[in-house]
Amino acid sequence: TATVTLTPPAVPTFYFIGVTTGKSSMNHIFPRWAALLAPGVVLAGVDLPLNAPPAMYRAVVQHLRDAPHVRGGLVTTHKLDLFQAAHDLFTRFDAYAALCHEVSCIARRADGLTGHALDPISSGLAWRKFVPPGHFGHTGAQVLCLGSGGAAVATTVYLASLTEAADRPQRVTLVDVNPARLEHARGIHERLNTPIEFEYVLNGAAADNDRRLAALPAGSVVINATGMGKDLPGSPLTDAAVFPPAARVWEFNYRGELHFLRQAQAQAADRQLVIEDGWTYFLHGWTQVLATAFEITLTPELFARLDAAAQPFRSS
Repeated sequence: TATVTLTPPAVPTFYFIGVTTGKSSMNHIFPRWAALLAPGVVLAGVDLPLNAPPAMYRAVVQHLRDAPHVRGGLVTTHKLDLFQAAHDLFTRFDAYAALCHEVSCIARRADGLTGHALDPISSGLAWRKFVPPGHFGHTGAQVLCLGSGGAAVATTVYLASLTEAADRPQRVTLVDVNPARLEHARGIHERLNTPIEFEYVLNGAAADNDRRLAALPAGSVVINATGMGKDLPGSPLTDAAVFPPAARVWEFNYRGELHFLRQAQAQAADRQLVIEDGWTYFLHGWTQVLATAFEITLTPELFARLDAAAQPFRSS
């Protein structure tokens, strides 16, 4: 059975569990952030293949639990799979991790590991940056989310938490090539008390996504949560796709080939699109995790300092 072997660190270390961690801007940003948050702590990346064997996830979690000098970890692409493979190795989970069956933050405490799912918080902070209050109330817009992995589900959990009807879409469509991920999302939504109407579409054909895109009302929010453009090549849309007028387009990635983002940018002027890449989500995702792992209060002032420290490396 394939597994992974990690060497116990000699100095305080925070782990970054992803697919291509060596390409992340965080390798340049973390030393600056550590100076503000946890002096002396270094970052170590762990690359695992997509849909890695359970033994790999278990080996990583056991390392974070047992090796000396470990300060915790952040999980990107593998949030759902890691939970499924290694949930018994944790002492406890926060409410979102228990609801969503995913882990984005592994916090090491004296009595073991705590698994946190912080994406509903960080995705909500990023959402509010580019979708104004009351947007759905005065537009009748919908949400089309291409991909239904951890970040996508976290965003829907955030939307379901909104108390003002005008801030919520009436309809959210999730499209994925993996039926298990769609069923996972459905199970979470069924446990939420929300009036949002969810639709789950099993589809891997970009032309079919084009047709769904064309049927959306003006002002709708279109999300690329597939990993395509970063972890996988290409886009979930064809180059013939036409975005709804005044759509708000969110590419969850901030690095990679970003073909979906380029497709939207090519139509931005003609279709009056508002486009957001994944940078703000990236910042909120990391800062929420580090504040939780290091037990630090993340004030707006501290976030602003962390944001400023990261800006020079945005395109790294």
